[in-house]
Amino acid sequence: MEAPRLAHAMSSPTSPCEEVIKNLSLEAIQLCDRDGNKSQDSGIAEMEELPVPHNIKISNITCDSFKICWDMDSKSKDRITHYFIDLNKKENKNSNKFKHKDVPTKLVAKAVPLPMTVRGHWFLSPRTEYTVAVQTASKQVDGDYVVSEWSEIIEFCTADYSKVHLTQLLEKAEVIAGRMLKLSVFYRNQHKEYFDYTREHHGNAMQPSVKDNSGSHGSPISGKLEGIFFSCNTEFNTGKPPQDSPYGRYRFEIAAEKLFNPNTNLYFGDFYCMYTAYHYVILVMAPVGSPGDEFCKQRLPQLNIKDNKFLTCDEEDGVMVYHHAQDVILEVIYTDPVDLSLGTVAEITGHQLMSLSTANAKKDPSCKTCNISVGR
Repeated sequence: MEAPRLAHAMSSPTSPCEEVIKNLSLEAIQLCDRDGNKSQDSGIAEMEELPVPHNIKISNITCDSFKICWDMDSKSKDRITHYFIDLNKKENKNSNKFKHKDVPTKLVAKAVPLPMTVRGHWFLSPRTEYTVAVQTASKQVDGDYVVSEWSEIIEFCTADYSKVHLTQLLEKAEVIAGRMLKLSVFYRNQHKEYFDYTREHHGNAMQPSVKDNSGSHGSPISGKLEGIFFSCNTEFNTGKPPQDSPYGRYRFEIAAEKLFNPNTNLYFGDFYCMYTAYHYVILVMAPVGSPGDEFCKQRLPQLNIKDNKFLTCDEEDGVMVYHHAQDVILEVIYTDPVDLSLGTVAEITGHQLMSLSTANAKKDPSCKTCNISVGR
Protein backbone atom coordinates (compact mmCIF):
# COMPACT_ATOMS: atom_id res chain seq x y z
CA MET A 1 0.00 0.00 0.00
CA GLU A 2 1.42 3.34 -0.98
CA ALA A 3 2.19 5.73 1.85
CA PRO A 4 0.04 8.84 2.32
CA ARG A 5 1.10 11.85 0.33
CA LEU A 6 2.83 14.55 2.33
CA ALA A 7 1.55 18.02 2.97
CA HIS A 8 3.59 21.14 3.79
CA ALA A 9 4.06 21.28 7.52
CA MET A 10 3.60 25.00 7.98
CA SER A 11 0.82 26.20 5.73
CA SER A 12 -2.60 25.23 4.53
CA PRO A 13 -2.60 24.06 0.91
CA THR A 14 -4.28 26.07 -1.79
CA SER A 15 -7.39 24.78 -3.47
CA PRO A 16 -5.66 22.89 -6.34
CA CYS A 17 -4.03 20.73 -3.70
CA GLU A 18 -7.18 19.82 -1.78
CA GLU A 19 -7.76 16.58 -3.64
CA VAL A 20 -4.14 15.55 -3.14
CA ILE A 21 -4.06 16.12 0.60
CA LYS A 22 -7.51 15.07 1.74
CA ASN A 23 -7.59 12.54 4.56
CA LEU A 24 -4.14 13.65 5.70
CA SER A 25 -3.29 14.84 9.19
CA LEU A 26 -1.63 18.27 8.95
CA GLU A 27 0.64 19.28 11.79
CA ALA A 28 1.13 23.00 12.48
CA ILE A 29 4.63 22.80 13.89
CA GLN A 30 7.98 24.46 13.58
CA LEU A 31 10.89 22.10 13.11
CA CYS A 32 14.50 22.50 14.02
CA ASP A 33 16.92 22.96 11.15
CA ARG A 34 19.52 20.41 10.07
CA ASP A 35 22.04 21.85 12.54
CA GLY A 36 19.68 21.13 15.44
CA ASN A 37 18.84 24.80 16.07
CA LYS A 38 15.28 25.50 17.16
CA SER A 39 13.31 28.69 16.88
CA GLN A 40 11.85 30.10 20.07
CA ASP A 41 8.59 28.40 21.13
CA SER A 42 9.26 25.67 18.60
CA GLY A 43 7.02 23.18 20.39
CA ILE A 44 9.68 20.43 20.12
CA ALA A 45 10.88 18.71 23.25
CA GLU A 46 14.51 18.13 24.15
CA MET A 47 16.09 15.46 21.98
CA GLU A 48 15.80 11.91 23.24
CA GLU A 49 17.13 8.71 21.81
CA LEU A 50 15.23 7.88 18.64
CA PRO A 51 16.72 5.95 15.73
CA VAL A 52 18.44 8.17 13.18
CA PRO A 53 17.59 7.37 9.54
CA HIS A 54 20.58 6.29 7.46
CA ASN A 55 21.28 4.80 4.04
CA ILE A 56 18.58 6.95 2.48
CA LYS A 57 17.42 5.87 -0.97
CA ILE A 58 15.41 7.90 -3.51
CA SER A 59 13.53 6.06 -6.27
CA ASN A 60 10.60 6.34 -8.71
CA ILE A 61 11.47 9.96 -9.44
CA THR A 62 9.02 11.92 -11.62
CA CYS A 63 8.76 15.63 -12.36
CA ASP A 64 6.70 16.20 -9.20
CA SER A 65 7.14 13.16 -6.95
CA PHE A 66 9.59 10.63 -5.60
CA LYS A 67 9.74 7.69 -3.22
CA ILE A 68 12.02 7.72 -0.21
CA CYS A 69 13.11 4.97 2.17
CA TRP A 70 15.88 4.48 4.70
CA ASP A 71 17.29 2.10 7.29
CA MET A 72 17.22 2.66 11.04
CA ASP A 73 18.10 0.81 14.21
CA SER A 74 15.33 -1.15 15.86
CA LYS A 75 15.93 0.51 19.25
CA SER A 76 12.93 2.70 20.21
CA LYS A 77 11.52 2.16 16.72
CA ASP A 78 8.06 1.51 18.15
CA ARG A 79 8.00 5.03 19.63
CA ILE A 80 8.17 6.72 16.22
CA THR A 81 4.90 8.42 15.29
CA HIS A 82 6.07 10.82 12.55
CA TYR A 83 8.77 11.47 9.99
CA PHE A 84 10.13 14.95 9.34
CA ILE A 85 11.60 15.51 5.87
CA ASP A 86 13.72 18.56 5.13
CA LEU A 87 13.42 19.17 1.38
CA ASN A 88 15.28 22.08 -0.20
CA LYS A 89 16.17 23.22 -3.66
CA LYS A 90 19.90 22.91 -4.14
CA GLU A 91 21.09 26.50 -4.39
CA ASN A 92 24.51 27.93 -4.97
CA LYS A 93 25.94 29.23 -1.72
CA ASN A 94 25.16 32.90 -2.36
CA SER A 95 21.73 32.63 -3.95
CA ASN A 96 19.76 32.18 -0.73
CA LYS A 97 21.89 33.94 1.84
CA PHE A 98 19.06 36.12 3.20
CA LYS A 99 16.77 33.17 3.91
CA HIS A 100 15.87 33.03 7.62
CA LYS A 101 16.45 29.67 9.26
CA ASP A 102 12.88 29.52 10.53
CA VAL A 103 11.37 29.68 7.05
CA PRO A 104 9.69 26.26 6.84
CA THR A 105 11.02 23.83 4.26
CA LYS A 106 9.96 20.77 6.21
CA LEU A 107 7.36 18.15 5.44
CA VAL A 108 5.66 16.03 8.07
CA ALA A 109 3.93 12.70 7.73
CA LYS A 110 2.71 10.03 10.07
CA ALA A 111 5.06 7.11 10.35
CA VAL A 112 4.00 4.68 7.66
CA PRO A 113 5.63 1.66 6.03
CA LEU A 114 8.49 2.61 3.72
CA PRO A 115 9.05 3.52 0.96
CA MET A 116 7.00 6.67 1.30
CA THR A 117 5.78 8.72 -1.66
CA VAL A 118 6.43 12.46 -1.55
CA ARG A 119 4.18 14.16 -4.05
CA GLY A 120 3.01 17.69 -4.65
CA HIS A 121 3.27 20.21 -7.44
CA TRP A 122 3.13 23.10 -4.97
CA PHE A 123 6.63 22.37 -3.73
CA LEU A 124 8.30 20.12 -6.32
CA SER A 125 9.42 21.37 -9.73
CA PRO A 126 10.61 19.31 -12.71
CA ARG A 127 14.28 19.01 -13.64
CA THR A 128 15.36 20.61 -10.36
CA GLU A 129 18.10 19.54 -7.96
CA TYR A 130 17.05 19.03 -4.34
CA THR A 131 18.68 18.07 -1.07
CA VAL A 132 16.83 15.98 1.49
CA ALA A 133 17.39 14.90 5.09
CA VAL A 134 15.14 12.99 7.49
CA GLN A 135 14.33 12.88 11.20
CA THR A 136 12.21 10.45 13.14
CA ALA A 137 9.85 11.94 15.73
CA SER A 138 7.59 10.92 18.57
CA LYS A 139 4.54 13.06 19.33
CA GLN A 140 3.88 13.49 23.04
CA VAL A 141 0.52 13.82 24.77
CA ASP A 142 1.06 17.57 25.25
CA GLY A 143 1.61 18.05 21.51
CA ASP A 144 5.39 18.45 21.73
CA TYR A 145 7.73 16.27 19.68
CA VAL A 146 10.77 14.27 20.61
CA VAL A 147 13.03 14.09 17.56
CA SER A 148 16.10 12.19 16.46
CA GLU A 149 19.17 13.75 14.98
CA TRP A 150 19.02 14.58 11.29
CA SER A 151 20.14 11.95 8.85
CA GLU A 152 22.86 12.60 6.31
CA ILE A 153 21.94 14.99 3.50
CA ILE A 154 21.56 13.46 0.07
CA GLU A 155 20.92 15.01 -3.34
CA PHE A 156 18.67 14.09 -6.24
CA CYS A 157 17.13 15.70 -9.31
CA THR A 158 13.49 15.54 -10.35
CA ALA A 159 12.61 14.30 -13.83
CA ASP A 160 11.36 15.94 -17.02
CA TYR A 161 7.73 16.12 -18.04
CA SER A 162 6.39 12.73 -19.07
CA LYS A 163 4.29 12.13 -22.17
CA VAL A 164 1.22 12.48 -19.95
CA HIS A 165 2.25 15.99 -18.90
CA LEU A 166 3.18 16.97 -22.47
CA THR A 167 -0.21 15.74 -23.67
CA GLN A 168 -1.81 18.13 -21.16
CA LEU A 169 0.29 20.96 -22.63
CA LEU A 170 -0.65 19.84 -26.14
CA GLU A 171 -4.35 20.00 -25.32
CA LYS A 172 -3.95 23.52 -23.96
CA ALA A 173 -2.08 24.61 -27.09
CA GLU A 174 -4.76 23.17 -29.34
CA VAL A 175 -7.34 25.44 -27.74
CA ILE A 176 -5.65 28.64 -28.97
CA ALA A 177 -4.01 27.45 -32.20
CA GLY A 178 -6.56 29.21 -34.41
CA ARG A 179 -7.37 28.60 -38.04
CA MET A 180 -4.85 27.17 -40.49
CA LEU A 181 -3.02 29.22 -43.12
CA LYS A 182 -1.11 27.93 -46.14
CA LEU A 183 2.69 27.87 -46.25
CA SER A 184 5.20 26.82 -48.89
CA VAL A 185 8.64 27.16 -47.25
CA PHE A 186 10.50 26.66 -44.00
CA TYR A 187 13.10 29.30 -43.22
CA ARG A 188 16.01 29.88 -40.85
CA ASN A 189 17.40 33.33 -40.02
CA GLN A 190 21.04 33.74 -39.03
CA HIS A 191 23.98 36.09 -39.39
CA LYS A 192 26.06 35.94 -42.56
CA GLU A 193 28.96 34.49 -40.57
CA TYR A 194 26.87 31.42 -39.70
CA PHE A 195 26.30 30.53 -43.34
CA ASP A 196 29.92 31.28 -44.25
CA TYR A 197 31.10 28.96 -41.45
CA THR A 198 28.68 26.25 -42.59
CA ARG A 199 30.10 26.34 -46.11
CA GLU A 200 33.73 26.40 -45.02
CA HIS A 201 33.71 23.94 -42.10
CA HIS A 202 30.71 21.64 -42.58
CA GLY A 203 30.73 20.93 -46.29
CA ASN A 204 27.73 23.21 -46.91
CA ALA A 205 25.47 21.34 -44.47
CA MET A 206 23.85 23.01 -41.47
CA GLN A 207 24.46 20.81 -38.43
CA PRO A 208 22.05 19.97 -35.60
CA SER A 209 22.95 21.49 -32.23
CA VAL A 210 21.61 20.88 -28.73
CA LYS A 211 18.43 22.79 -27.96
CA ASP A 212 18.81 25.55 -25.38
CA ASN A 213 16.79 25.86 -22.16
CA SER A 214 14.03 28.11 -23.45
CA GLY A 215 10.41 27.19 -22.82
CA SER A 216 8.92 24.98 -20.14
CA HIS A 217 11.32 24.04 -17.36
CA GLY A 218 10.28 20.40 -17.56
CA SER A 219 10.53 20.00 -21.32
CA PRO A 220 12.43 16.76 -22.12
CA ILE A 221 13.97 18.25 -25.28
CA SER A 222 15.77 21.18 -23.59
CA GLY A 223 19.48 20.57 -23.34
CA LYS A 224 19.09 17.09 -24.87
CA LEU A 225 17.55 17.04 -28.35
CA GLU A 226 19.84 17.94 -31.23
CA GLY A 227 18.28 19.74 -34.18
CA ILE A 228 18.11 22.79 -36.42
CA PHE A 229 15.51 25.47 -35.71
CA PHE A 230 13.24 26.57 -38.55
CA SER A 231 10.27 28.89 -38.72
CA CYS A 232 7.21 28.52 -40.90
CA ASN A 233 4.81 31.28 -39.88
CA THR A 234 3.54 33.54 -42.66
CA GLU A 235 2.15 37.04 -42.78
CA PHE A 236 -1.62 37.01 -42.96
CA ASN A 237 -1.85 39.55 -45.77
CA THR A 238 0.91 38.17 -48.04
CA GLY A 239 1.07 34.46 -47.26
CA LYS A 240 4.86 34.80 -47.19
CA PRO A 241 7.44 34.73 -44.35
CA PRO A 242 7.79 38.05 -42.49
CA GLN A 243 10.74 40.24 -43.43
CA ASP A 244 11.67 40.96 -39.81
CA SER A 245 13.74 38.58 -37.69
CA PRO A 246 15.40 38.51 -34.25
CA TYR A 247 18.10 36.06 -35.32
CA GLY A 248 20.02 37.70 -38.15
CA ARG A 249 19.64 39.47 -41.47
CA TYR A 250 20.30 36.43 -43.65
CA ARG A 251 17.66 33.81 -44.35
CA PHE A 252 17.81 30.27 -45.64
CA GLU A 253 14.57 29.22 -47.34
CA ILE A 254 13.74 25.67 -48.32
CA ALA A 255 10.65 24.22 -50.00
CA ALA A 256 8.41 22.64 -47.35
CA GLU A 257 8.29 19.23 -49.01
CA LYS A 258 12.05 18.79 -48.74
CA LEU A 259 11.82 18.67 -44.94
CA PHE A 260 8.23 17.66 -44.25
CA ASN A 261 6.68 14.76 -46.12
CA PRO A 262 5.22 11.27 -45.49
CA ASN A 263 8.72 10.07 -44.56
CA THR A 264 8.83 12.56 -41.67
CA ASN A 265 7.38 12.06 -38.20
CA LEU A 266 6.01 15.08 -36.34
CA TYR A 267 6.06 15.50 -32.55
CA PHE A 268 4.76 18.06 -30.07
CA GLY A 269 7.62 19.43 -27.96
CA ASP A 270 6.46 22.40 -25.88
CA PHE A 271 3.99 25.25 -25.37
CA TYR A 272 5.00 28.47 -23.61
CA CYS A 273 4.97 32.26 -23.48
CA MET A 274 7.44 34.85 -22.20
CA TYR A 275 5.20 37.27 -20.30
CA THR A 276 3.60 38.28 -23.61
CA ALA A 277 0.18 37.95 -25.23
CA TYR A 278 1.45 35.58 -27.93
CA HIS A 279 2.41 31.97 -27.40
CA TYR A 280 5.00 29.64 -28.88
CA VAL A 281 4.61 25.99 -29.86
CA ILE A 282 7.69 23.85 -30.47
CA LEU A 283 7.30 20.99 -32.95
CA VAL A 284 9.91 18.40 -33.89
CA MET A 285 10.22 17.03 -37.43
CA ALA A 286 12.30 13.83 -37.55
CA PRO A 287 12.99 11.65 -40.59
CA VAL A 288 11.44 8.24 -39.95
CA GLY A 289 13.92 5.92 -38.24
CA SER A 290 16.55 8.60 -37.61
CA PRO A 291 18.24 9.03 -34.20
CA GLY A 292 16.07 12.10 -33.62
CA ASP A 293 12.97 10.06 -34.37
CA GLU A 294 13.97 7.41 -31.84
CA PHE A 295 14.66 10.10 -29.21
CA CYS A 296 11.24 11.70 -29.73
CA LYS A 297 9.29 8.45 -29.94
CA GLN A 298 10.19 7.66 -26.34
CA ARG A 299 9.49 11.13 -24.92
CA LEU A 300 7.06 13.23 -26.99
CA PRO A 301 3.44 12.93 -28.17
CA GLN A 302 3.39 12.12 -31.88
CA LEU A 303 1.08 14.11 -34.17
CA ASN A 304 -0.75 12.94 -37.28
CA ILE A 305 0.97 14.91 -40.08
CA LYS A 306 -2.31 15.15 -42.01
CA ASP A 307 -4.55 16.07 -39.11
CA ASN A 308 -3.38 18.22 -36.20
CA LYS A 309 -3.91 21.80 -35.01
CA PHE A 310 -0.42 23.16 -35.72
CA LEU A 311 1.32 22.00 -38.91
CA THR A 312 -0.11 19.70 -41.57
CA CYS A 313 1.15 18.01 -44.70
CA ASP A 314 -1.41 16.48 -47.08
CA GLU A 315 -1.80 15.65 -50.72
CA GLU A 316 -4.37 17.44 -52.88
CA ASP A 317 -4.68 16.58 -56.59
CA GLY A 318 -1.23 14.99 -56.53
CA VAL A 319 0.44 18.02 -54.93
CA MET A 320 1.65 18.31 -51.34
CA VAL A 321 -0.16 21.13 -49.50
CA TYR A 322 0.97 22.61 -46.17
CA HIS A 323 -0.83 24.60 -43.48
CA HIS A 324 0.23 26.16 -40.16
CA ALA A 325 -1.70 27.49 -37.17
CA GLN A 326 -2.40 31.21 -37.32
CA ASP A 327 -2.58 32.14 -33.65
CA VAL A 328 0.64 30.62 -32.26
CA ILE A 329 4.26 31.14 -33.27
CA LEU A 330 5.67 27.82 -34.42
CA GLU A 331 9.28 26.88 -33.76
CA VAL A 332 10.14 23.77 -35.75
CA ILE A 333 13.18 21.62 -34.95
CA TYR A 334 14.50 19.41 -37.76
CA THR A 335 16.71 16.67 -36.36
CA ASP A 336 19.01 15.90 -39.34
CA PRO A 337 21.67 18.02 -41.15
CA VAL A 338 20.33 20.19 -44.00
CA ASP A 339 22.45 21.05 -47.04
CA LEU A 340 22.34 24.69 -48.10
CA SER A 341 22.15 23.58 -51.74
CA LEU A 342 18.58 22.41 -51.08
CA GLY A 343 17.42 26.01 -50.69
CA THR A 344 18.53 29.61 -51.03
CA VAL A 345 20.28 32.13 -48.77
CA ALA A 346 19.46 35.83 -49.13
CA GLU A 347 19.46 39.01 -47.05
CA ILE A 348 16.10 40.09 -45.66
CA THR A 349 14.86 43.65 -46.02
CA GLY A 350 13.22 44.02 -42.60
CA HIS A 351 14.50 44.78 -39.12
CA GLN A 352 16.29 42.61 -36.57
CA LEU A 353 13.75 42.53 -33.75
CA MET A 354 15.77 41.25 -30.79
CA SER A 355 12.73 41.47 -28.49
CA LEU A 356 11.28 38.43 -30.27
CA SER A 357 14.27 36.21 -29.58
CA THR A 358 13.50 33.05 -27.65
CA ALA A 359 17.10 32.07 -26.90
CA ASN A 360 17.10 30.66 -23.35
CA ALA A 361 13.79 32.46 -22.77
CA LYS A 362 12.09 31.75 -19.45
CA LYS A 363 8.47 30.66 -19.43
CA ASP A 364 5.92 32.75 -17.55
CA PRO A 365 4.98 30.43 -14.64
CA SER A 366 1.82 32.39 -13.85
CA CYS A 367 0.20 32.14 -17.29
CA LYS A 368 -3.02 30.13 -17.06
CA THR A 369 -3.03 29.51 -20.80
CA CYS A 370 0.23 27.57 -21.10
CA ASN A 371 0.91 26.03 -17.68
CA ILE A 372 -0.24 22.70 -16.31
CA SER A 373 -0.81 21.65 -12.72
CA VAL A 374 2.61 20.17 -12.04
CA GLY A 375 5.75 21.86 -10.79
CA ARG A 376 6.96 24.77 -12.88
